[in-house]
Amino acid sequence: MKEYFCYLLLGSNIENRVNYLEKATQFIENQIGRIEKKSQIYESEPWGFQADKKFLNQVLCVKTSLIALEVLFKIQKIENDLGRIRNFNSQKQYESRTIDIDILFYDKFIVYLPILQVPHPQVQNRKFALLPLAEIAPNFIHPTILKTISQLLENCTDTLIVKPF
Repeated sequence: MKEYFCYLLLGSNIENRVNYLEKATQFIENQIGRIEKKSQIYESEPWGFQADKKFLNQVLCVKTSLIALEVLFKIQKIENDLGRIRNFNSQKQYESRTIDIDILFYDKFIVYLPILQVPHPQVQNRKFALLPLAEIAPNFIHPTILKTISQLLENCTDTLIVKPF
């Protein structure tokens, strides 16, 4: 069975943030695939909205036999199981959450579906994603921008504070 490397970004800014990251990591290992690498945890200011608490973020490299859409469905279930509430009627695009899991990259594949875009369309603009990603995959080449993660981080204009936790 063919396996693929999937880079996932975890984020939490509600209640016991470390606990949510740890639980999500366990669920990912049990339901999606073997974790090959994981970054340290970073603390970052919320991106795109105001919140009382900063985010904790971490990037995982997971080896999986699931296709990208299956990974999406699994991470949505994990988010729901960990109390993630999505307010679909709200005009507010971003909000605080117990856990958020994004697919940053799925190997070198490019996916454009109404419910999934890979590479993540904002990865190059978000220091809170690039910094932990550069820690575990600095030479990974973004399949559409054709620059390494290190180069993307170097050129990122995001000025929000992101630091090791």
